[in-house]
Amino acid sequence: MKKKLAQTAVLSITAVWILNGCTGTEAAPSNATQTGAATGAVAGAVVGYNASRHNRGTNAVVGAAAGALLGGAIGNAVDNQNPQPVNDGGWQ
Repeated sequence: MKKKLAQTAVLSITAVWILNGCTGTEAAPSNATQTGAATGAVAGAVVGYNASRHNRGTNAVVGAAAGALLGGAIGNAVDNQNPQPVNDGGWQ
């Protein structure tokens, strides 16, 4: 049981670390949608996997999909509230 929990934790942390690199490194704070979707997918997969002892794989996939949708929606709302940065001709 403890070994399975440790494996799940390591896998989750690794997935967040890898997926975080996919969100972009631009200076503009307009990537909350991507970050929210990636974080939501990982969190949803972990919650889905641990929700029941039966059909853990299916639960993880459904949880990841639901988490990605919810996280992406929240991130999109954050992106829409943040003003776009203005290029004032300063240092690039």
